[in-house]
Amino acid sequence: MTRRSPPLPWLEPGQPFPDPAQAWGPQAPAPGLLAAGGALDTETLRQAYSRGIFPWFSQGQPILWWSTDPRMVLHTAEFRLHRSLRKTLQQFISDPACELRVDQSFDAVIQACADSPREGQTGTWIVPEMVEAYRSLHRAGLAHSIETWRKGQLVGGLYCVAIGRAVFGESMFSREPDSSKIALAGLVALARAQGVERIDCQQETRHLASLGARPVPRTQFLAGLPEALAAGPLAWQFDSVYWRELLHSSPTSSTDA
Repeated sequence: MTRRSPPLPWLEPGQPFPDPAQAWGPQAPAPGLLAAGGALDTETLRQAYSRGIFPWFSQGQPILWWSTDPRMVLHTAEFRLHRSLRKTLQQFISDPACELRVDQSFDAVIQACADSPREGQTGTWIVPEMVEAYRSLHRAGLAHSIETWRKGQLVGGLYCVAIGRAVFGESMFSREPDSSKIALAGLVALARAQGVERIDCQQETRHLASLGARPVPRTQFLAGLPEALAAGPLAWQFDSVYWRELLHSSPTSSTDA
């Protein structure tokens, strides 16, 4: 007997999102799928992230909205600084040709993320409409890039959404080994310094798990959102003292990744 997909709400632009609890469950064809349609304007994206909802779709598909359960979350205190990454990070910090920058080249970072091949994927979910939507979100002060630079060249980075002190990681790219991990370490260090306890990673991957992220129930994730959203915005500037705190407070993992 063929299993039929549950009804999926279709949103008109400006229409409110359904309750995240209505997202498709584990037995559905696409667990976590909540709705389709709507728009990718800045206000819609702000409302979505404020409710623990994010867009994710491929070229040729309508806009698809998700609220996964469980939710992959990196608690900043649990970030794993593996032995090799600690060594790489120490070399990066001590090299005058290397620099971590924030929000200097957001457009280049998101385009690099869109162009980077992904293991097991033939295309990208960062389609042109998404690129333009997050560029607008950046101009509104709600999306940011953490960038790894070497000899004046952008070699890796990530971009994220941030509303108040709620931080939602989106995508990373590397042009040199470990350059995206350095950017993530920089985001963790910046977040820790300003009292951010967790970074949303949305969906579970082995790579994120190796760095300390773990799945939490959606109800638990959503329960922590209001306080973080209501807090004052982060200062998106990086201070070298953040590196010292990260290296001092993060125990070295004996398992490399």
